[in-house]
Amino acid sequence: MANVRLVDVKKAFGAVEVLKGVDLEIADGEFVVFVGPSGCGKSTLLRTIAGLEEATTGQVWIGDRAVNDLSPSDRGVAMVFQSYALYPHMTAYENMAFGLKLAKTDKAEIDRRVRAAAEALSITDYLDRKPKAMSGGQRQRVAIGRAIVREPQVFLFDEPLSNLDAALRVRMRYEFARLHADLKTTMIYVTHDQVEAMTLADRIVVLNGGRIEQVGAPMDLYQRPANLFVAGFIGSPKMNLLTAEIVTASATGATVKTAAGETIRASVDAASARPGDRVVLGVRPEHLNLSGEGDALTVEVLFVETLGAATVAHLKHPASEETLTVQLPGEIRARAGEQLTLRVPADQTHLFDAEGRAFSRL
Repeated sequence: MANVRLVDVKKAFGAVEVLKGVDLEIADGEFVVFVGPSGCGKSTLLRTIAGLEEATTGQVWIGDRAVNDLSPSDRGVAMVFQSYALYPHMTAYENMAFGLKLAKTDKAEIDRRVRAAAEALSITDYLDRKPKAMSGGQRQRVAIGRAIVREPQVFLFDEPLSNLDAALRVRMRYEFARLHADLKTTMIYVTHDQVEAMTLADRIVVLNGGRIEQVGAPMDLYQRPANLFVAGFIGSPKMNLLTAEIVTASATGATVKTAAGETIRASVDAASARPGDRVVLGVRPEHLNLSGEGDALTVEVLFVETLGAATVAHLKHPASEETLTVQLPGEIRARAGEQLTLRVPADQTHLFDAEGRAFSRL
């Protein structure tokens, strides 16, 4: 096992700078997930750690070695890709053993490692099958097993569940979590799915435009997003954001007025704000309610999703160009065109300044 350290890593393809100075430390044995929208640089950053891309400037450290000048095979990493990349003419056993055979590993040691990995991944019964005779989930397990047998210091996963159906992705998330608990090896995982990130990560790295927006434990990012980008990206359904104006502000809270004239209190340290400042008020769909404490927000129902245990209503409000959402108990019934008065708890609100930076929540 090993820690990973990135020091001012930049990567450009011609005139296009994809990574714009990334600094990050990943502890030995940590499970870190890179998330962000398409084109944010997360896969490029992973490939740069692996050595499949060369950093334009900056340093990549794995353990106590700067590995910029080392080939991928000498970095002590193993990578699992979105595509399984299995040899179709080989059995699962042969696919998992192939890299060790090339390295001239002893046959008995190869057999030990392959069978131990197959046992950990619950694919012992499929070792004699070729890829075409296996399901997508089984093939992905073989690809992971091929990485495990190398006994790397760091595992790298590039959107490994993207090709699986929804039910199998849920199952495989559990498998990844169990695998990390068993192996206790440093793992770096790339995904565009923030649900995967929230359920798997010790820490999440949110990337946007080649830069790190925020790093933290899943619930830290959920409860205390550093800026508007993270607030809108982490959480499903996404956070509701409304334009507003500061009415009163202090270190113990703020009061804002929405475009519809509603006054909402926010439990944030707004000592740096002044009356009249333009701000953005944020509140998550699950924190709005119909009958609890909080200031009133009047909305129009556009569309309703009845999900059984929950009802998700999509809403219109003058202070937001985007559709808002509220997550209500399943027994609640709402209809398109109906007016709802929602309550906004002050202690569940977020407030962002004109630059998109979050005021600290109390």
